[in-house]
Amino acid sequence: MQFTKMQSLGNDFILIDGITQRVDDVIDEKFAKVFCSRRLGIGADGVIVVLSSKRSDFRMLIINSDGSVPEMCGNGMSCFAKFVYETGLTQKDVFSVETGAGIIVPVLSLQDGKVLSLEVDMGAPEFLTEQFIDQGVPAEFVDKVVHIDQGNYEVNAVSMGNPHAVIFVDELRAIDVSELGPKIEALPQFPQGVNVEFVQILNREEIQVDVWERGAGVTLACGTGACATVVAGVRTGRLQRSVQVHLPGGDLRIHYQEDNDRVLMQSNSRTVFKGELDALVTQ
Repeated sequence: MQFTKMQSLGNDFILIDGITQRVDDVIDEKFAKVFCSRRLGIGADGVIVVLSSKRSDFRMLIINSDGSVPEMCGNGMSCFAKFVYETGLTQKDVFSVETGAGIIVPVLSLQDGKVLSLEVDMGAPEFLTEQFIDQGVPAEFVDKVVHIDQGNYEVNAVSMGNPHAVIFVDELRAIDVSELGPKIEALPQFPQGVNVEFVQILNREEIQVDVWERGAGVTLACGTGACATVVAGVRTGRLQRSVQVHLPGGDLRIHYQEDNDRVLMQSNSRTVFKGELDALVTQ
């Protein structure tokens, strides 16, 4: 089975063409765990499979390194879009992709047949509500104080098709993401788990973000997390609508549109290497 290793802002993925190759009875939770292992496999945050769709041009299946299946991944979409164009699966520079979070539309910037960058309409955000906690009267989960260990944290629960807990802090250096991230992910408010973003505001148009990703742990970046962070910042009056987001793996430009409530993400991705794997090792 042919594969391509790709990365976007340090989030790395194993991309597999499931249209010209048979993958139905091969790629599953065990497959992802084996080949995403950085010691025993190729090494990646997740496996992304390109599939055909009756609703759009393509369907994206993503399986995290722990075998879980997220609704969407922004940086994964960046890799997906570059992959389908540069492997000849499409000649369009604008196309639709079916995901667990709905239909996503990447717009490619091209030069000499290569994808230089892209802009992705990530859809409209949704603030999760207090119903998530006690089935009471719905109320937006905005700057709600959550007590963990010896600290209180103001949490903003935002969905970009997948759930995010956005926490604004004074100093990122004071936060142990690997210690605090899993504790927030395990809160009863989030029965399906949650991605966690810790955010330091540099100014109203520039932020620094560290990420604890559901199913992957500490990661260098998260596209949907960057989007959720800007949405939470606008909603709470902390940020403007166009923001430069600095992540450990690189930068993203996020624009939260006022006229239609949709979020645009500008990003890029890179092919690392290509190869062939023996799927039978997981059998």
